[in-house]
Order: sequence, then structure tokens, then C-alpha cells
Amino acid sequence: MHPREILKPAILKSAASIILVHNHPTGDPSPSKEDVEFTTRFAKCGELIGINLLDHVIVGERSYQSLKEAGAF
Repeated sequence: MHPREILKPAILKSAASIILVHNHPTGDPSPSKEDVEFTTRFAKCGELIGINLLDHVIVGERSYQSLKEAGAF
């Protein structure tokens, strides 16, 4: 997904912040290189328009990974 597709509803609702969540069907919530790159890019886009990215959580089969806690952005 492109950041604009995710940010559009947040803009329409005048959101101050957003949390991204997605799952990994493999069950392993470890972030991929693409997950980290997208999160960094998304955070920068949100910052430009005043919508703070609080976290990006990846859900696995029995656990989750917070990219904020991992220091990925």
C-alpha cells in the first residue's frame, strides 16, 4: 500500500496520530526489510502533514513485534 492510501482516512478524520498493524501469514512477526523501509517512509510522510506514527505492529501466530519497541523508526 502507498502511504497516501493509509493517510487519507486519517486526514479526513483530522487524526493527530496513527498506529499501523498488519499480520504475517507465516506466523513469524519478525519485520522484513520492506516492513522497516515502509515504516520509515510512512513516518516521514505523516510527519510532513502532522500525523504522528505511534507504532507499527506486526502480528504473528502467537506473538507480535512492535517496530517502535525495536527501534526500527
